[in-house]
Amino acid sequence: MHVFFSAGEPSGDQHAANLALALRERVPGARFSGFGGVHLEQAGAEVLYPLTDMAVMGITAVLPLVKKFYDIAQQGRRFLEEQRPDAVVLVDFPGFNWHIAKYAKQLGIPVYFYCPPQLWAWGSWRIKWVRRFIDCILSVLPFEAEWYRKQGVRVEYVGHPFFDQVAEKPLDDDFCRDLRPSGERLVGLLPGSRRSEVTRNFPAMLEVARKIHRDHPDVRFPVACYKEYQRDWCIDQLKQLGEPLPLDFHIGRTSEIIATMDCCLMVSGSVSLEVLARGKPAAVVYRPTALNYLYGKALVHIKYMALPNLMVDREMLPEFLYVFNVEKHAARMHAVIDRWLRNPIEMRALAHDMDELRQSVMHSGGISKAADTVLKLLGHTQAERAAA
Repeated sequence: MHVFFSAGEPSGDQHAANLALALRERVPGARFSGFGGVHLEQAGAEVLYPLTDMAVMGITAVLPLVKKFYDIAQQGRRFLEEQRPDAVVLVDFPGFNWHIAKYAKQLGIPVYFYCPPQLWAWGSWRIKWVRRFIDCILSVLPFEAEWYRKQGVRVEYVGHPFFDQVAEKPLDDDFCRDLRPSGERLVGLLPGSRRSEVTRNFPAMLEVARKIHRDHPDVRFPVACYKEYQRDWCIDQLKQLGEPLPLDFHIGRTSEIIATMDCCLMVSGSVSLEVLARGKPAAVVYRPTALNYLYGKALVHIKYMALPNLMVDREMLPEFLYVFNVEKHAARMHAVIDRWLRNPIEMRALAHDMDELRQSVMHSGGISKAADTVLKLLGHTQAERAAA
């Protein structure tokens, strides 16, 4: 069995790697190849190109890289033509992965989309590409599976792999204790994993921290950095501020910071799932470029879907999307976190609501079920090929 993966985000790379490992447990001689990153490579896959190194977001970031993405896609096309894997498994990153799906379908290779694009939230017109190029959606959220099913797409609900990763990942208890040596309150700062996210959003986070420190001198701010150069850039921003603030910078400690903090200010992304899983109140911030904002505003059409047995009368993850006037929006973010810090009862009630939501959408065993689903789908496909 030969499965070709294509994952362009750090989180997608992790999901692809875990799925590959689960497949190998079931089929010890399985071969894996494709596009991904260090996690997929460590899982034993032949990585044709480290696509996660090019993880960018927004049309202004993508345009300068169009030629590079095209060349990588053509490399993938040639590999598919020569090697003819049994299946292609795409993981998020739709802008690039639609092309891989198209090439695979032209060759008669079945295509499965794991952690599919959130078409129910934005760009729903792209469903025509799903119908044309995707044999089955491996959906990770129950309402998402329902949405795809209503669009006439074959879908299997498997559960989100992130919830398995959170449940199975051991925390460094000593590090968690060291984060709060004297019982201070902690407001975590999660500035994102992409360089562009960090550089656009951390200045506002720094301004919020300055305001919180003024009103709550006992609060410390652990900062979860993804890479060393991002940490160094954030430290430099703090130095330029010229005002001593109790910020502590850490690399690769996002889970420990989330588990230990009282609440946080975070950049929108997959980390929100871990914040939900650990029941930590969070304010969500994202600052796109002006062009990306206008482009996104034209495409995004979110319809809120009711979850069964869940009645919530408060905004659990207040969002702050802005382009200009950092000071103004930092003041709005400060107001939310300041209110939580002054009212622990409200913060505990919010954590309770998040726990109820978690129980509605978090189902363990997602990676295992995804692996079983791929093998079930491949079994049907191989039987059809043999009969042809």
